Amino acid sequence: MRVVNNAFLTVEDIIDGKKGPELAKIMKIVVAHGNAFGAERLVDLGGRPHCSLYTGTDYMGPMIKLFQACADAGLKTYQSYTVNPRCYDLYNLNNNKADMQQIYEGYRLQRDLDWVHAQLGAPDLNFRSCACYLDEVGNKPPAGTYVAWAESSAVNYGNSVLGIRTNRNAGGMELCCALVGKAPLFGLMTDEGRKSTWLIDVKTTKEPDWGVLGTAVGLKVIDANPFYAGLAKYFGGKITNDNMHLLKKMGSASAASGAVGLYHVEGLTPDAKEKGRDLLEKGYQTYVFDDAEQERVRSTWPTEFEDRPKKPTYIYIGCPHNTYHEILTWGKKFTEALDKRNQEKGAIPVILFCPNPVRDRLVEEQPLLVGKMKSAGMRFSNMCQLSYAGMKGFSERVYAITNSPKTRNYYPNVQYLPDDVIVETVCTGEVPA
Repeated sequence: MRVVNNAFLTVEDIIDGKKGPELAKIMKIVVAHGNAFGAERLVDLGGRPHCSLYTGTDYMGPMIKLFQACADAGLKTYQSYTVNPRCYDLYNLNNNKADMQQIYEGYRLQRDLDWVHAQLGAPDLNFRSCACYLDEVGNKPPAGTYVAWAESSAVNYGNSVLGIRTNRNAGGMELCCALVGKAPLFGLMTDEGRKSTWLIDVKTTKEPDWGVLGTAVGLKVIDANPFYAGLAKYFGGKITNDNMHLLKKMGSASAASGAVGLYHVEGLTPDAKEKGRDLLEKGYQTYVFDDAEQERVRSTWPTEFEDRPKKPTYIYIGCPHNTYHEILTWGKKFTEALDKRNQEKGAIPVILFCPNPVRDRLVEEQPLLVGKMKSAGMRFSNMCQLSYAGMKGFSERVYAITNSPKTRNYYPNVQYLPDDVIVETVCTGEVPA
């Protein structure tokens, strides 16, 4: 791989230790990573990084030690970076002895990891989110910017909807790149690597189930870049804060059921608006997603498990984290449905996962609604829904319902349901037949 000069020192100078042994080690890692993937050169990064190192488990020890050495040497990332949400929430959910014991035994290095992030350039814990691109969190680089992100759903959304350029980095590599301000140029960061070998022809008679669609595509294309046709009409030709959650849901599903790090939507997403069907490679394959295919895919998802409770015990909403529009909409849906039934409280607790600034905005702008939501049994948490769903010793004793296809793809015992069915389930305490 060819290395290039920056304004001060060459990459070779850094590797030779002229900025210290710690940065030399990090640069060697970045260069070796690029060589492994046949990168032609390093490129300077812009925007803000996003890091997926969020679990303070024992296996993270060597990684924490590496980055703590960087912090001790006074190194910082080239810009402040965002981080995935913590695996637990001691304030709102895990504030009982049994959960706390599991957390303190399972995440013994969490304090060390959080301290490393604070030293290297991450903001405070309130801004932890897998949906770093939300306005309230603020990590939203301009289209075309080279960045180093990890977290499958963030990479998927960033490449596709924002039009940034990042590979689907393994946890830790994104932070290495952020410390040197450079990343190897290959894969999804190149024009060639952003082309599509699959046309997804969506022909459902009404708006598709975005979770089923994304899951089906991930299973079909694996790690290719799908090009969707037939979806722009559901967005009025423009992605806004009120409809972005649909792409977030679809994209995260394809990133979890497969390994999709980029997709294009004809007439809607940045690359597709600029290049149209020129993004399709010669000899591309076509996958038709119609009503029959939607039902076929949905029917493959298990709904019954022997070892879990007979009735749902929790409703999980928001993986990736909810947008403001989503928590506002869910709050109205749930409370209005309960009002119609003359119920003050839902039959099942509902947890809305979102970053704290999103929750705070709802409290400030809709205080009466938030009061009704809390009285109805709805709670907010800024933790990782996936971690909560899979927490050892906890997941075995719950029957969770979710609107997240990503969570269902990782934990099939968590049942995915359409939004209207979830609302009914909250009111009655049972999943409709």
